[in-house]
Amino acid sequence: MNTVNIGTGRPAGHRRYAELTTDQIGTALSRDSILVVPTGAIEPHGPHLPLATDLIVAESVAEAVVERGAAAGHDVWLLPALGYTKSDEHSRLPGTIWLRASTLFETIVDIGASLAQTPARRVLFLNAHGGNSALIEVAARELRRRFDLQTFFSSGPGHPGRTERGLGIHAGWAETSMMLHLRPDLVHMDKAVASVADSVADAEHVGFADTVRFGWLSTDFAESGVIGDPTGADASIGAKLFDERVENLVAALPEIATFDPGRVGR
Repeated sequence: MNTVNIGTGRPAGHRRYAELTTDQIGTALSRDSILVVPTGAIEPHGPHLPLATDLIVAESVAEAVVERGAAAGHDVWLLPALGYTKSDEHSRLPGTIWLRASTLFETIVDIGASLAQTPARRVLFLNAHGGNSALIEVAARELRRRFDLQTFFSSGPGHPGRTERGLGIHAGWAETSMMLHLRPDLVHMDKAVASVADSVADAEHVGFADTVRFGWLSTDFAESGVIGDPTGADASIGAKLFDERVENLVAALPEIATFDPGRVGR
């Protein structure tokens, strides 16, 4: 039997912010409601994955977190996803649609200003595009400073495969596996080709997560823009990665709903 949201009459798993009326905003949301914003991208993912890969993953993860979170009794709401984001590292490949960093930053700030007019004060960005990560972190502090919002952010999927030397960061094993689970109709495994950045893996000090990081474009590594090895991707692995990510985020919801850095440890 489905539980029902007080004030909206909707099933607990159907928590979509944009489907509320203006009257319902004031009764359905509280100060500790968690507003979930998925952030993806429209960008090339090699010849085997669609442009919307990051957007599909972000929306799917966020929808599952809200559905499972609401079913567990958490006051969590899903906002429409941001699909056009900071993807200019792929700008030399056809199909990319990107916003300048300043444009996306101001967009997030404007969204925060709007959300601050509601009773809710907790915003969780669920990001599935690595190019957004640094900017969302900066924007999260801006929303905290300017609008007194409690802001949180998480990126994924991660989990490079065994053959990727820790470098499966784009259209590789994990991302392709997750898409085989979520939208197998959009995956072309017959066109999947390994493209592991061995020169980066062999560097002693410079890398994606080493002592010294570096600026890069996806075409620095391969003409396709792929950075990883999708050839061993598997739908069952994708299902496991997806569920792990969702369950970890659902487990975090109680802390997000009460988190106050000024009171931690007191």
